[in-house]
Amino acid sequence: MTGLCIAQFRHEIVAPALAHIGLGGDAAVSLLTGTALAESGLTYVVQVVSGGTGPARGLWQMEPFTHDDIWATFLSDARMASLRGAVLDLASQWPARVSQLPGNLPYACAMARLKYYRAPGPLPAADDAAAQCRYWKSNYNTALGAGAADGPHIALFQRAIEA
Repeated sequence: MTGLCIAQFRHEIVAPALAHIGLGGDAAVSLLTGTALAESGLTYVVQVVSGGTGPARGLWQMEPFTHDDIWATFLSDARMASLRGAVLDLASQWPARVSQLPGNLPYACAMARLKYYRAPGPLPAADDAAAQCRYWKSNYNTALGAGAADGPHIALFQRAIEA
């Protein structure tokens, strides 16, 4: 076995992190667990590309530009003070926040959730793996990403739901 136990990851990292920032619930927990499975297989903390590594970091494979944009254009808004404070609770003082994506799992989870929080439309149902996979592809992995809303990826979201 490689990677993390999906059930432990879901219940001990994802659910508490999302509850702490006030953006939890079954649908969000399933989506963020499935996203980590689809993005990194719960194995890689640095993006693996042919010939080396890419810019994406953490189990959710967030790129530094996306991380920094969330802070600059969303969490900087005065109306987000409470949410910003909850996310800062999860970050440590060192290293720089973007550098915490590989090792600070609650913080990385919160940042991935914020990427979805800014997306249009409601989250898909907690028990609909196909809809969660499509939502991931259109709002997180995007058209330029290597992922696909196909059978193998839907199966990952189903595993996240069942964990």
